[in-house]
Amino acid sequence: MKLWMGLAWCKRKRFGMTEIYRFDLPELEIYKQRSEVQLLRMNEPAPGIFICESAKVIRRALDAGYEPLSILTAINEPDAETAKIYEMCKDTPIYYGGDEVLRELAGYALTGGILAAMKRKPLPDIAEVIRGKKLVAILENVQNPTNVGSIFRSAAAMGVEAIILTSDSADPLYRRAARVSMGNVFQIDWTVIDKDTDYISALAGDGFATIAMALSDNSVSISDPRIKAEEKQAVILGNEGWGLKEETIKSSKYVAKIPMKPGVDSLNVGAASAVMFWELNRSVLE
Repeated sequence: MKLWMGLAWCKRKRFGMTEIYRFDLPELEIYKQRSEVQLLRMNEPAPGIFICESAKVIRRALDAGYEPLSILTAINEPDAETAKIYEMCKDTPIYYGGDEVLRELAGYALTGGILAAMKRKPLPDIAEVIRGKKLVAILENVQNPTNVGSIFRSAAAMGVEAIILTSDSADPLYRRAARVSMGNVFQIDWTVIDKDTDYISALAGDGFATIAMALSDNSVSISDPRIKAEEKQAVILGNEGWGLKEETIKSSKYVAKIPMKPGVDSLNVGAASAVMFWELNRSVLE
């Protein structure tokens, strides 16, 4: 069949797929190399859209109740997990194309061969997120999506119950962050607050001991018994380059550091978070 310029020729495949040979379909606009900020703001003032990548991440988003808009895949013969996604999304448009077509459309090779466009959910306020929790983390201006994803993955593994991000941090639903987290962004309560919000007062008002991760004259070891004795703990992690704001450090109940060999003063924030989370929850994990 002839491919007419400006049109997307397609046909139906198994699992209710639509096979695409070109990508001029209006329904595929959201996959066309749009920035994640554009997707975030697509439905303003309502929550926007995000792109999920890989079967595991998509499955966890679906299990968490996120609504799919469409699926874009290069997987014609799916494994059990991908087939389950197709089954869960049987009322959702599923577009199938070869690797080259999808690479040209999305602007990158599909990790795991599958993408899903999903609707965001409204974010809760900080009081709702921390209610009933005993171990939470705050990300203050953590800008690298890979670090954010890594922190979520460590948090899920080590028993952290909620994460609060300041608005100058990377979005947990950015494609890379969600993928690095292995979908754990969908398994932990989280929210975003304005970067100027006095979250330390909000946490203290709910009984949390705030623990700023920073090097200072007042820093104590993460294994300090006073920290371990606190009933509710809030770990505060800062920017990859300059750490936490001085105001945050001064306002926190504790300033803590990870003991390490001379000549090395710090770890990547993702690695540091894993060490701190494990130390605080080791009695439960061991």
